[in-house]
Amino acid sequence: MYQQLRTMDIPEQAEFLTRYLVGIKSINGTEGEGEIANSIKEVLQSFPYFQQNPQFVWEQAVPNDPAGRKNVFALVKGKKASSKTVIFHSHIDTVGIEDFGHLKSKALNPDVLEAFFSTYELDQDAQADAQSGDWLFGRGSVDMKSGAAVHIANILYFTENLEGLTGNVLLMLNPDEESQHKGIVSAISELKRLKEKHGLNYVSAINDDFITPLYEGDSHRYIYTGAAGKILPSFYIYGRESHVGNTLSSLDPNFIAAEITRRIHNNLDLAENIEGELTLPPTCLQQRDNKEFYTVQTATSSYLYFNYFLYESTAKEVMDKLTEITREACADAEFHLLKQYQEFLKRTGLPGKELSWYMEVTSLADFIAELENKGISAVETAKKVQQDNRHMEPRKLCFQIVESLQNLDPDKKPRVIIFFAPPYLPHNYLNEENERDAKLLQSIKEVLAEAERQTGEQFALKKFFPYLADGSFLSLHETDEEIRSLINNFPEWESIYPVPIKGIRDLNIPSVNMGVYGKDGHKWTERVYKPYTFHVLPELIRKTALKLLEQEENMLLSV
Repeated sequence: MYQQLRTMDIPEQAEFLTRYLVGIKSINGTEGEGEIANSIKEVLQSFPYFQQNPQFVWEQAVPNDPAGRKNVFALVKGKKASSKTVIFHSHIDTVGIEDFGHLKSKALNPDVLEAFFSTYELDQDAQADAQSGDWLFGRGSVDMKSGAAVHIANILYFTENLEGLTGNVLLMLNPDEESQHKGIVSAISELKRLKEKHGLNYVSAINDDFITPLYEGDSHRYIYTGAAGKILPSFYIYGRESHVGNTLSSLDPNFIAAEITRRIHNNLDLAENIEGELTLPPTCLQQRDNKEFYTVQTATSSYLYFNYFLYESTAKEVMDKLTEITREACADAEFHLLKQYQEFLKRTGLPGKELSWYMEVTSLADFIAELENKGISAVETAKKVQQDNRHMEPRKLCFQIVESLQNLDPDKKPRVIIFFAPPYLPHNYLNEENERDAKLLQSIKEVLAEAERQTGEQFALKKFFPYLADGSFLSLHETDEEIRSLINNFPEWESIYPVPIKGIRDLNIPSVNMGVYGKDGHKWTERVYKPYTFHVLPELIRKTALKLLEQEENMLLSV
């Protein structure tokens, strides 16, 4: 591969590598993720620097991964011995290709897709872009094979210009970003090992996950100094079943679920309001009951979970807020059901009986404590359910555990149990009150100001990357108490979703996102804008890396 790349300039290299990587099917959860890692490793090993230093290119297998996925690392050391290190990272998996329909077999062929969309009148924006020649189409073109390509091209540049590198650059390419983030999570131990073995001091990480226009006519190139976090608040709702001929006496968990969803789904009052930032409200991702087939009995339980972004708030604050909302929902439902029953008795003249529609609301941690205080082995039960069902889809497994705990209740009380299910992503951002972060931010501003003068691009500096990104796992802001609240309300955390909290806290690496630019990520019209991504971005990332290394050197000299 090097023999082809050596005759090209950096924009040509970045586009060539993008086309090469797009052509490798690396859909999340498939063996293709391992295959693309092998291909990238071979590309890197062809570079003269790594042929002379073969120990500086290696892979790390994701533990116990049935798809054989792996992280790829490459280390470039500058001429002068230094501990200062900037990490270049991106992910190498993609979403599936089913959305391409009749073009599914061509989803990885940019030239065929460009020709198709140049005559595709049903999407005039995509058609105009295809006709311009400035856009490269294909699954993964913008999310995010082009990002990996830009980093690889820059790695090649630094290997051939070691005298200008005042520190080290570590390339880290990870699988499974589109699902469980197993790549970056497993990489935490490797980053810690490298830090100890080579004495590396991680100045910052630079991700290049894709950026996109936020509104029609938006010409800004957004740079993000952090990433939003995410939790999955989940609700197990246990009601009181009945025959369909007697539903007024029942406590239908689906009705309670609907009341909770109505109060939480897309509720902007629950979105953090941070000036100048794009913050999103929680969204319902699943709402269903436990019935697997038709019967004339109402459901006994319902399952409900939400995508909930974290910017500056913590999981503990979310738990407290959602508990209050759920209690309000259950109280309103109780009043409504009572009124309906009373109206039914009035209309029919039938004698009534003493009924209650009260529903208890509790967190998983409090419910486990309640069971244990009664002498019921809740902790042991949860572990056994996890072990017996360890191959179950993680969210289903969490509900299975909580349902098994509810079944231990001798009183069978109707209740809502609130807990967290995977995935969990920490929020990661620069804190201007911290001296290190403030200087990092100032350095980035200086690089962007210079780039605006030289390129005419209009940059906008934001705090939070508005989508999910692996950079979330490189730093942690929550206190130990807040983390304990999260873990205690997460079924079998250590087995189901063992995020290395201590490792992340010890590393504490700021992560900046300088993304490739494109449109329609996760759509069949996905495409990357070549003039910015291949011509402007590589130099922007290089200058930022050098500036951050230079800043760290100055900080060390001033101590």
